[in-house]
Amino acid sequence: MNQRETLPSGLPVSRDAVDSPVAAAADAHAAEPLAAPQPSAPASTRAMGQSHVHESARAQVAGAAHYIDDLPEVKGTLYAAPILSTVAHGTLNGVDASAALALPGVRGVVLAADVPGDKLLAAFAHDEPVFAHDTVQHIGQVIGLVVADSVMQARRAVRAVQLDITPLPAVLSVHDALKAKSYVLPPVFVRRGDAATGLAQSAHRLQGAFEVGGQEHFYLEGQIAYALPLEQKQWWIYSSTQHPGEVQHWVAHALGLDNHAVRVECRRMGGGFGGKETQAGHLAVWAAVAAHKFGRAVKLRLDRDEDFMVTGKRHPFAYEYDVGFDDTGRITGLKLQMAANCGFSADLSGPVADRAVFHSDNAYYLSDVEIASYRCKTNTQSHTAFRGFGGPQGVIVIEAILGDIARALGRDAQDVRMVNLYGKDASDGRNVTHYQMTVEDNILHALMPQLERNADYRQRQARITAWNAQQPVLKRGLAITPVKFGISFTATLFNQAGALVHVYTDGSVQVNHGGTEMGQGLHTKVAQIVADELGVPLSRVLVTASDTSKVPNASATAASSGTDLNGRAAQFAARHVRDNLAAYVCGLDGCGAGAIQFAGGQVISPKKVRQFDDVVKEAYANRIQLWSDGFYRTPKIHYDKATLTGRPFYYFAYGAACSEVVIDTLTGESRVLKVDILHDVGHSINPAIDIGQIEGGFIQGMGWLTTEQLVWNEKGTLTTHAPSTYKIPATGDIPQHFKVELWPEANREDNVGGSKAVGEPPFMLAISVYEALRNAVAAGRLGADAAAPVVLTAPATAENVLKALGRLEN
Repeated sequence: MNQRETLPSGLPVSRDAVDSPVAAAADAHAAEPLAAPQPSAPASTRAMGQSHVHESARAQVAGAAHYIDDLPEVKGTLYAAPILSTVAHGTLNGVDASAALALPGVRGVVLAADVPGDKLLAAFAHDEPVFAHDTVQHIGQVIGLVVADSVMQARRAVRAVQLDITPLPAVLSVHDALKAKSYVLPPVFVRRGDAATGLAQSAHRLQGAFEVGGQEHFYLEGQIAYALPLEQKQWWIYSSTQHPGEVQHWVAHALGLDNHAVRVECRRMGGGFGGKETQAGHLAVWAAVAAHKFGRAVKLRLDRDEDFMVTGKRHPFAYEYDVGFDDTGRITGLKLQMAANCGFSADLSGPVADRAVFHSDNAYYLSDVEIASYRCKTNTQSHTAFRGFGGPQGVIVIEAILGDIARALGRDAQDVRMVNLYGKDASDGRNVTHYQMTVEDNILHALMPQLERNADYRQRQARITAWNAQQPVLKRGLAITPVKFGISFTATLFNQAGALVHVYTDGSVQVNHGGTEMGQGLHTKVAQIVADELGVPLSRVLVTASDTSKVPNASATAASSGTDLNGRAAQFAARHVRDNLAAYVCGLDGCGAGAIQFAGGQVISPKKVRQFDDVVKEAYANRIQLWSDGFYRTPKIHYDKATLTGRPFYYFAYGAACSEVVIDTLTGESRVLKVDILHDVGHSINPAIDIGQIEGGFIQGMGWLTTEQLVWNEKGTLTTHAPSTYKIPATGDIPQHFKVELWPEANREDNVGGSKAVGEPPFMLAISVYEALRNAVAAGRLGADAAAPVVLTAPATAENVLKALGRLEN
């Protein structure tokens, strides 16, 4: 049975809830439908809930969608290339650019002394220089720029620059950082109950340690910025950024200007994945400082090798744990240490490590727990946001612990996971997290058994056990892992958004909001929301480029909250316009405004049906306001960052995946054979886009855990800095059986359209691949070793699989 049906248009959608095999299981848990803001339009005329094509898809396929490097350049544009440190840690004595300046087309160099404003970036911790000066902190740190008449002239000239650096001792691993107490931020400790007593009184106890690596964002469009100086000290910055407001602030800070003098625009990115949340700001600042020095527009685009060397990655983590449990596998005490490799500056490491702490429970109740979180400073690239934002690094450790518990007891890991789940409600006292948030919407008690049935888990597990017993070389593994992912920025102030909706006199609609489009379909969903609010066809709604001059102070498009925040703000803006039109029509027809419906391009009153376009023309003639702003702030959330307690999340998104793998115990090679996913997106605004996000997130997570290995050598050089050495999943890595279904229940919180966020939660479904690999490794070990904890360093490359099997020295 295929997981998706096809509409006449050819768009894939999840099966309707009525036909889905998960519908019956969800009925008992379904929330009441959200109150509609207006009389409901017929389903056939509504845009939300339907699989509409991505708003830029046709242009992208045709090569007509413009990215920053496609934009027409103003006359006199110059091009910059970065001068990179060649030492991991050292004293910067001088920069000799004389040979570079003698080359054709070279206009000059830009160094720290050329920054007109603050020499430090306007980052939260204020600990990172615009350009390195006095010292260098990692190989690849930007010391300055060469500016020339062409891209290639600038890049050739960079190679002629001579650096005088005296090396200093470098910290290159998280373990060395822990020994040296080298931190970018102070350690954080979270406790609940009495972990020491819980451990001492436990029927069983295990200790373990393992590591997970980082991950390169590998967006298709690399980091790029184009800075244009305007009249009267004003600036226009094109930036491939998830956070135009922060780019505006950083550029203004570096140039010594007020924010209002800097306009930042981003129509779309060719991928972001978190890598353009803060670190796009670096390029914008560098380009702007160069443009300020030369009085000309400057474009700066990193090539792939430079991007690898300059920018941060997902944070690598190292773990140590001591866990106690009973005969059923229920955890009765846990001490956990998580050490994050943050690189040389704080960047977003604080909130990333916090979210790892928040998600170290994943879906499980921890009664007596003690967590220590270390934010380690090393002389590598400053690591940054990446899809999941620390959540994956938290989820994987508890899943690994539960897998080890299951092996130690000889029990099926699915049973161990089920017995540790948060409670369905408050009746058993097991629904409060270690950070004191009540879990009010737990659907996993229904969702996980449903996936178990859909995937034929028990029968397949028996067949795999029998198969492994007969196969001396190839070993298979199977695992189901759930996800409970909190939705909201943990920094409460970022949970706000604004939008503008303009209705023109011909009835067409333009929307601008503070979110950014990076391929995830945000603009498409926002257009669907506005179309339904005004009752017009989706084709009549246009979402324009993100622009700080239109919606100010916008939060980053991150934390999976892009649609939740910006979609609701746009809905409110459209509602204001709709209410103005309704008030006008009810005045004509002598009825209440609540009796006016907007649907199918029509405005319907009890007395008359009018075309929307005609109503707009008449309203304009009568001086009715046809545009409005909208503002939304997420309700209910609060969070004490000093104690890491409160309600940092508005709601949780849930899901589970069942993955089957096979390993070759002689070579360590592995393959993912089958994947079944059942995921919770609430009432989907656009099923095709949501399923695409689930599929893409899963494959990206699979890459993190199987093939994407970052390697720094003993000098601190990132040796895996190109596609030749760093391997993301390709089409051949996608499992032949890859089945995705959507859980049909609406969001129990009052979210836009009853939907849930979908960007990040599916990434962690891929932890089922890691657990399946560990099960396969256990099947490949001999005797008593089969029940011992499986220490499998992620990513599970062939080398790391062989080490886990005990066939290579660590």
